[in-house]
Amino acid sequence: MYSFNGLSCVNVELTSRCNKNCWMCGRRKVERDYPELVIKYGDMDFSLLEKIAAQLPPDIVVQLHNNGEPTLYPRLKEAIALFSRQITQFDTNGKLLLERADDIIGNLDTMAVSVIENDPEAEGQYEILKQFLSRKKDRRPFVVARLNGKVDSTRYEELGLTVARRLLHAKMGSYNYTMSPTVPELGICLDFLNHMAINKDGEVSICVRFDPKRLGVIGNAATTPLVDIWNGSRRRQWLEAHKQGRRKDVPLCAYCDFWGVPTGPGNKNLNRKDLEK
Repeated sequence: MYSFNGLSCVNVELTSRCNKNCWMCGRRKVERDYPELVIKYGDMDFSLLEKIAAQLPPDIVVQLHNNGEPTLYPRLKEAIALFSRQITQFDTNGKLLLERADDIIGNLDTMAVSVIENDPEAEGQYEILKQFLSRKKDRRPFVVARLNGKVDSTRYEELGLTVARRLLHAKMGSYNYTMSPTVPELGICLDFLNHMAINKDGEVSICVRFDPKRLGVIGNAATTPLVDIWNGSRRRQWLEAHKQGRRKDVPLCAYCDFWGVPTGPGNKNLNRKDLEK
């Protein structure tokens, strides 16, 4: 009988809608330069969300985001409650933290607020975050400041937050990083080994990397049990390629430089021309 051997984290996209226009966002570049790839934004049907929740094993991490802003999901509190057997988390731009505070506080396990280099909305985001933390006090969620690019961490550390640093990469995918990402000595992408991502339409992918061409899709949760997708022939074939050092034979992995090991920025200056590619 098949099982979810190795699976430790699932991204479930509550919504693909977003209320922020980040300068380094791949989705905004797609909207501008590749109209044939433009995502049809919307929310996951709650019945599909229930179906997914009923299938996942306990104690794994469920991240309730993918390419959208999770606080825009109308039934956020109910969505979080569906995954009470798992560790719940999401990344947020923080704009709606105060409006959705009652849905989040005491319910979500952990949360990362994404802070972006050279963001014109950074001051407003910081003030919202301070007010949210004051309201939250010692209750869940545990909050992490996710600093993307070169961001001064001082004031976030003064708030008592754990800081997670992340490298910036090209808008269209995880390549052209500002420094080389860490490679695990195993030689196999850790995200591929233990990750699954489900978009708002139920499409299941091998990871959460930005994938406008949908090259990493291995099935659909709306029509196929997740355990069958996880153990399906396409993923097994791609796993064998990774094991043999043939990462380039996997369509999505062929142009990805990420190895499943989050890496912080080094001393190399950000080259925006590279990020535009």
